[in-house]
Amino acid sequence: MNLEEMRSILEFEAEAIRNIPVSENYNKVVDIIVEQVHNQNGKLVISGMGKAGQVGQNLATTFCSTGTPSIFLHPSEAQHGDLGILQRNDALLLITNSGKTREIIELLDLARNIYSSIPIIVITGNTDSFLANEADVCLFTGHPDEVCPLKLTPTTSITVMTVIGDLLVINTMKRINFNEKEYAKRHHGGYLGDMSRSRSV
Repeated sequence: MNLEEMRSILEFEAEAIRNIPVSENYNKVVDIIVEQVHNQNGKLVISGMGKAGQVGQNLATTFCSTGTPSIFLHPSEAQHGDLGILQRNDALLLITNSGKTREIIELLDLARNIYSSIPIIVITGNTDSFLANEADVCLFTGHPDEVCPLKLTPTTSITVMTVIGDLLVINTMKRINFNEKEYAKRHHGGYLGDMSRSRSV
């Protein structure tokens, strides 16, 4: 692959990010997160299958490190007892490009069987899907084509999902006034811990 081809791939991904639809739904999602987690002492439970699940795992740890208790729930493991992590005041964030992922649809049904009114947030590339229609709030990725030459491997879709997660984290941090002092409490070791402590003195 030559340098021009590499630049073309980077531009393709960057354009997908620029085309993420921005709407008031982002604020609605943060309203749910603040209400359930920070006002009602629940947590944000995030789930996704495959590559979308890996985005969810990263998002859960990022939320935790920035003051919003969150956990990743694997949709398959949920069917074998891990669903017990779900509590009444939680919010459920589901990530699925197709909006049709069988394991996520089953997880939604199982979660509602326990807590029928649990708030459902969906990040998807398909606003006409079952999961998008079942969500309290849906965030649309823009459904970009994959940069993969086969147009199959989750690549660009994962990029935009990650950026959407960043938007939610930053918006929530601002809403709860999360500062360096609070950051330092959650980062005892490492470079980031040192930096946050030096800024919070």
